[in-house]
Amino acid sequence: MAAERMHEGLGLAANRLGRRKLLVGAGASLMLAGCAVSVERGGKPAVLEERHLPLSLVPIRATPDRITRVTVCTRPFRAQGPRLEVERIGEKRVVHHYGHGGSGWSLSWGTGLAATEKAMALGERDIAVIGCGAIGLTTALQLQRAGAKVTIYAKDLPPDTRSSFATGVWSPDSRICLEQHATPEFKAAWARMCLTSFQAYQNLLGLPGTPVEWVDNYFVADQANRDRHEAVTDGRPPFADDLQHELLPTLTPHSAEVPAGLHPFGARYVRRGANMVFNISTYARLLLADFHANGGRIEMQEFHTPADFARLPQKVLVNCTGYGARALMGDSSIIPVRGQLARMIPQDDVHYGLFYNGVSFVPRRDGFVFQVIGPDDYYGYGDDTVEPDRPLAEQAVRTIAGLFPPPAFG
Repeated sequence: MAAERMHEGLGLAANRLGRRKLLVGAGASLMLAGCAVSVERGGKPAVLEERHLPLSLVPIRATPDRITRVTVCTRPFRAQGPRLEVERIGEKRVVHHYGHGGSGWSLSWGTGLAATEKAMALGERDIAVIGCGAIGLTTALQLQRAGAKVTIYAKDLPPDTRSSFATGVWSPDSRICLEQHATPEFKAAWARMCLTSFQAYQNLLGLPGTPVEWVDNYFVADQANRDRHEAVTDGRPPFADDLQHELLPTLTPHSAEVPAGLHPFGARYVRRGANMVFNISTYARLLLADFHANGGRIEMQEFHTPADFARLPQKVLVNCTGYGARALMGDSSIIPVRGQLARMIPQDDVHYGLFYNGVSFVPRRDGFVFQVIGPDDYYGYGDDTVEPDRPLAEQAVRTIAGLFPPPAFG
């Protein structure tokens, strides 16, 4: 899933209260009359000016009977970060481009450009892309823009690829690597890829079908838990999940505290932020349409071993197989991270996101998304099961429903 919260959720607001907390709660167009935000630099908390009117948020009709589907995504995490390197396999030269963790959709344009530069430097202009998920599609488009003739070979197409089951929020440093591998060189490359992707998404705003949009979101906490940190404390190595805050602190809006009395969540602690949301159904259709309009071809093929690449006519291939690379390439550096979404009937008048008690709500127009995030970034780590957990899905929905009075669901 790509995402994920912070992946899923909001994330990565510059002075956020924890990448996951904000990231996950992605999305929210709150109905706040002309509210300006007072933001202090240096990571200090910002507070909405109290002279503004209270927030008026349409309650979410969050009931289990409105769940339309429960899906599971397997995120392809690599401790070293995405694999971006060239390998000769038989007579083919293969540019590997996989292992994005929870940052696939977010970083796809930037890492796609990096893969394109490596592929084009090999001197061929007829290039194959293996895989048709978030990474495969954007890489194919970047190759076309660079002047290549591109054929995609894939077993599955959207909406059946793993990345089609991602959360769909801007989360460029979600499980991108372990902190120990975030070297100065890696950080410089990540910053370039992040900025490239960010600008690409700004160019997609306002298009028909709303493939990408900015939404406000709220991190909500019970007073007793407002200072809770979600750090790994059991000896496992931490993830480098705060790169945007460190390297690009002004890229997205800072979050701001909403004072008690200005929000509808009683005595709870509330922060408001803003983040991009990808309505993946529309967005994937847009990418496919652009690829075909540029003369691209898609052939349905399945690859079981690298030796299968020999049957392709192209001499240069870009391997964008995501989690599938673990089996295809025998790459044990790819670790599965399970993420489950409860999809729900959307409401036209709800365009804000929430994160509360470990649950993320994202107001995607192609179906509301609820997700249990877990206590830390290791939630779902090493779990490659894909069977939906309906009770967990209903738990996520009921958690968000608990923020609103019962009459809101009548």
